Amino acid sequence: MHHVVALVHAPQSTFELACAAEVFGIERRGIEKRYSFGVCAEHPGPVATRAGYDMLVTDGLDALERADTVVVPGWQPTAEAPSPAVLRALRGAHERGARVVSICSGAFVLAHAGLLDGRRATTHWALADELAARFPAVRLDPDVLYVDHGDVATSAGAGAGIDLCLHLVRTDQGARYAAHVARNMVMPPHREGGQLQYAAPPHPAQFDGSLAPLLAWASERLAEPVGVEELAAHAGVSVRTLARRFADQLGVSPGQWLLSQRVGAARELLESTDLPLDAVARRAGLSSATNLRRRFLRALGTTPGGYRRAFRATP
Repeated sequence: MHHVVALVHAPQSTFELACAAEVFGIERRGIEKRYSFGVCAEHPGPVATRAGYDMLVTDGLDALERADTVVVPGWQPTAEAPSPAVLRALRGAHERGARVVSICSGAFVLAHAGLLDGRRATTHWALADELAARFPAVRLDPDVLYVDHGDVATSAGAGAGIDLCLHLVRTDQGARYAAHVARNMVMPPHREGGQLQYAAPPHPAQFDGSLAPLLAWASERLAEPVGVEELAAHAGVSVRTLARRFADQLGVSPGQWLLSQRVGAARELLESTDLPLDAVARRAGLSSATNLRRRFLRALGTTPGGYRRAFRATP
């Protein structure tokens, strides 16, 4: 059981806390429970929220000593520095091996603790200039949904916190388990952290409809030789126009999206079947075991065999 603890602070954003609670704290029918979830505060007792009510928090900072993952679900006002006790508790949790995660303005707390020095990080786009000015040692990337270093992870605002939490479940438990959780939440199973926080308004000449039908069509044909040219032909547009639509709506190129889907399909096949690697590669549209190994190593830092051994458990 992986223990997740959220560190809250008044006035607490209820939605950002709920991002973590919904992913890690809910017991779902038909899905094995693999996380426990708790909430703590520097001063236990009533904690005011931004929604106009108080919530009762019974655990103090010592709860971080028992956490496998610590989540800071926002921090308001951002101009208020965390106390020395909070910073010691966060650094102590990180030093003993806990993963430390921020949602939205929670990145300011991680920056105060020095956990982001020299590292790439993100936060809500509206707070990016403030974070960059106050913490020049942080390599801020204000455009992406989330950044995960393994021991430390940061996300953009609100909904990107759900994306990061589902990504962490995927990392911990595998693609199949994470897909079950996402499906239960009626959420997309996976959005890459490198996608844009928000799409620029497209010009009418570049955009005349959603990509959703095209994505659904391609997702059903990953084993077929569907590439960028085939996507463009099916959509009835040029390759350049298709690239602009993907940039506007998803923040990635068509080729990047296809590769991500194929690696995801291979992950699920490795978790749920005993198929040889060549067969997995063909079904996922990655052509060969050699290509599968190369793509896995680049995307996940492990081999298909190592991934299969780690994630053969069923939900």
